[in-house]
Amino acid sequence: MTYLVSLLLMALIIGLVAVASNPAPYFAALGLVVAAGVGCGVLISHGGSFLSLVLFLIYLGGMLVVFAYSAALAAEPFPESWGDRSVLGYVLVYLVGVGLVMGVFYEGWYEGSWMVIDSFKELSMLRGDISGVAMMYSSGGGLLVICAWVLLLTLFVVLELTRGLSRGSLRAV
Repeated sequence: MTYLVSLLLMALIIGLVAVASNPAPYFAALGLVVAAGVGCGVLISHGGSFLSLVLFLIYLGGMLVVFAYSAALAAEPFPESWGDRSVLGYVLVYLVGVGLVMGVFYEGWYEGSWMVIDSFKELSMLRGDISGVAMMYSSGGGLLVICAWVLLLTLFVVLELTRGLSRGSLRAV
């Protein structure tokens, strides 16, 4: 199980580097899908099956629709791919940066401290991730509203950035 979680965490880092290093929205969307799917796998491996389902449905169902819409408006005839020199340089810089940060913080990191949420399920009446969702809606309601406003602001910023010179968002592609 430790090897699977380590593999998922490495795939998550590679997916995040793919999102950060690629200037073309098409390939960055693929990296975003990989990062979100692998992040859901990490949550499932720690016992948060409901939370990973909510993340997968809401994040990929909502934000990637907006991302696909903005990518369709900013269509490039020849997008840069991961094999280009500039993108490959960014990938190497990000991976070296992740390696340096890992070298600094690796000393106190032990795989034996990874626990599943429901490790003491004999003493619990509810699953850990379900009570976390209840806590998110009761104590974190204000933060949930702020996150909704930030997502709405992100939608307007993306639509404004992909608008073009003098054309609106309803232009012929």
